[in-house]
Amino acid sequence: MFPDFSKLPKPDDFILQLDKALRTVFASAPTRRPYPDAGLAEGEMSEADKRHAAGLMRINHSGEVCAQALYAGQALTARNPEAARALREASDEETEHLAWCEKRLNELGSHKSFLNPVWYAGSFALGALAGALGDKWNLGFLAETERQVEGHLDSHLDKLPAQDGKSRAIVEQMKIDEVKHADTALALGGAPLPAPVREAMRVTSKVLTLAAYRL
Repeated sequence: MFPDFSKLPKPDDFILQLDKALRTVFASAPTRRPYPDAGLAEGEMSEADKRHAAGLMRINHSGEVCAQALYAGQALTARNPEAARALREASDEETEHLAWCEKRLNELGSHKSFLNPVWYAGSFALGALAGALGDKWNLGFLAETERQVEGHLDSHLDKLPAQDGKSRAIVEQMKIDEVKHADTALALGGAPLPAPVREAMRVTSKVLTLAAYRL
């Protein structure tokens, strides 16, 4: 029996993914929802506090770049149309996180990570591999990613300067969205990942965190 090549990604799919990659890394993202920090006054912060807050928000922005790439790779190779749709919906909603973080970085007088193209390329490859392994692992990978991001956001809420209510409001809304996406992935049949895979994801996340905070 011959393989069903009709399920392989089409050339147009790759063109669309290239366009998405360029827009994610280099363009400013849109947002349909109001900015979570809208109406909040800027807190009085020292230059050191601003640099620290910017470093944390740069990590969050880079994490969302990785999320966009993961979702794109996973959706490209997902076998179940319902799983692919859930991945695309999560990607669309989390595009807003890019907009929120970028705006906050600008307000803090800082910049996005210079390594975002590297983060995107690596994450896209991981997402495509996860999708090719089958939907239960694909969705399980999504759920574990979101759980780990939730943990990072929790730690950032502890680390942000107390007077930086604007960054805190953004991080809190991001956390709500991440929890919802993890729950959706599990509800669609995502399987828990083996412990070594979860640990490898944590190590990779630490590398990104250390680099993005400074660069």
